[in-house]
Amino acid sequence: MSGTEPHPTEPHPTDLRADCSRCFGLCCVVPAFARSSDFAIDKPARTPCPNLGADSRCGIHARLRDRGFTGCTVYDCFGAGQQVSRVTFGGVDWRDDPASAGAMFDVFPVVRRLHELQWYLTATLALAPARPVHAEAERLRAELAGLAGGTPRELLALDLDPHWGRVNELLLRASGLVRGKGRDRRGADLVGKDLRGAGMRAHGLRGAYLIGANLAGADLRLVDFTGADLRGADLSGADLTGAFYLTQAQLDSARGDRSTRLPAGLAHPAHWGGAPARQEARREAPPRGVTASRGRPAARRPGRPRR
Repeated sequence: MSGTEPHPTEPHPTDLRADCSRCFGLCCVVPAFARSSDFAIDKPARTPCPNLGADSRCGIHARLRDRGFTGCTVYDCFGAGQQVSRVTFGGVDWRDDPASAGAMFDVFPVVRRLHELQWYLTATLALAPARPVHAEAERLRAELAGLAGGTPRELLALDLDPHWGRVNELLLRASGLVRGKGRDRRGADLVGKDLRGAGMRAHGLRGAYLIGANLAGADLRLVDFTGADLRGADLSGADLTGAFYLTQAQLDSARGDRSTRLPAGLAHPAHWGGAPARQEARREAPPRGVTASRGRPAARRPGRPRR
């Protein structure tokens, strides 16, 4: 196993962070979500959430968890909202130009996927042990950034699968470089497992199901969390130093406390019992919404590159 910790470079550039003050509430309109423990109501796709105001702000932002909209609090568009609103459609609100609404709604998920892939590639560039793949990661990131800047017609004509495949292959190589001989538990079903104090250093938890797992005090250093489902997982006192491909949304979906040690660039969620709020600048209302899949709500599970 590699003894080198990932380089602490900030892996979250501003253009890949949600800036709701520059978005027209697209994530409150485009996705569908079903009534569940994560959403208090059913909402059809391409229909504004009833909590969305005319100013593109959430009317219950401060009370989302209390009102049954936990799923809304852990959503991240990776900056796609402001890209589509301000760049792709030049700052024209879909409310003011209903004729463009359909195209804007169609483009949003495409740009989100492109931005998500860029996020993973940027995170790769922050991993010192993954230096052998940095040049390729830079090339792919530049290519995807160029595609994300295309016209609506160009974006809707894209076949995203090959891009996902190339990025996925690179992420697997980077993970191996960082984790060395760490155990691969890709896709493991660890739902509700008692893993208190477990030694999981450098494990590959790509796509693992950790819903409700007790990871209090666990050694999670150098763990690959690509697409892992951490909803309700207890990370109290766990050490995630150097953990990688872990998004803020994944942390927001879990539980923890101030003693949880986090990777560089991530912050203790506000609901973690007295923990400081996230440090990055955000407007009053963060993005919201989730798409239901396979007959059940996908409660803000982070997107995962194909295995």
